[in-house]
Amino acid sequence: MATNKNAQLRYKILDECFSNRYKKFFIEDLIHICSERISEHLGKEVSVSRRQLLDDIKFMESSDGYEAPIEHIREGRKVFYRYENPNFSIRNRPFNQEESESLSGAMEILSRIGLNWLEPLQLKLQSIISFKQEKIIDFEENKFLKGLDFLNPLYHYIINKQSLLIHYKPFVEDEKEFLISPYYLKQYNNRWFLLGQNHTENYLQVIALDRIINLEQTKEHYIEHSIDFDEYFDEIVGVTHIKGNEIEQVKIELSKNIIPYVMSKPLHGSQKIKGNILTFEVRLNYELENLILSYGESMKVLAPETLKNRILHRLESSLNQYSE
Repeated sequence: MATNKNAQLRYKILDECFSNRYKKFFIEDLIHICSERISEHLGKEVSVSRRQLLDDIKFMESSDGYEAPIEHIREGRKVFYRYENPNFSIRNRPFNQEESESLSGAMEILSRIGLNWLEPLQLKLQSIISFKQEKIIDFEENKFLKGLDFLNPLYHYIINKQSLLIHYKPFVEDEKEFLISPYYLKQYNNRWFLLGQNHTENYLQVIALDRIINLEQTKEHYIEHSIDFDEYFDEIVGVTHIKGNEIEQVKIELSKNIIPYVMSKPLHGSQKIKGNILTFEVRLNYELENLILSYGESMKVLAPETLKNRILHRLESSLNQYSE
């Protein structure tokens, strides 16, 4: 099977198009979509040819490819393409023996590195390469989360130090535009965030990928940074640094039943538990409040007073909604 990276991207894009029963995809449509999506992915202009896509379709239909049941439906002088079975997808096709062996070799190399953060990746690879084996492990992910299409192009823009104009739509505000030098991608609570320098207001901005509408490359100078993002995230829960908030000690009283859970899943790397009292040191932010509130009656904030009052205010506001 072809292993060219761009070819694999084209197969994935074509797979999505052929599964769509609500739009007819003629060859001109496929050329436009593939060229646009691959350009976004690579962070540079790419043109896909007609011959290339016709060869891709032929390969996808072949036994060497995916044996895809692609219909060629004539409409006047033009032809559009779709799967005969709309439930078919090359993503559901099991790996062949050669692919399984290649991934097994990659897993073997990863296992020799011995880094803890690679263990979930090894498990995930292991779960998908077993040739014709039933699924025995599942990973939490939201396949319908908006903004994931921006993940790869943003990665390349960061690597290439390319400043961007980001079209952004907050949940309850009008659409905005930000001129950004992108620095870092962070996943938190099943959402992805971009951190970068806002050129206009001169601060480190956090942008949720699921609120991005569009990205545009600009010729604006890329602003370099010296931020240690490991240290940056060590000081907070989540992704948000609130200007002026210093590191404070948080003190929480725990219900007896929740102590083993908090010990096995720490709220923060600095946490300590003595008896039923949990302490850790962070900068206060909204994500910390949400995390504490998610434990309901099992947690009671003792200090600092500002955090205690914020939690109390939000609980009272929630209670008032039920009494109205």
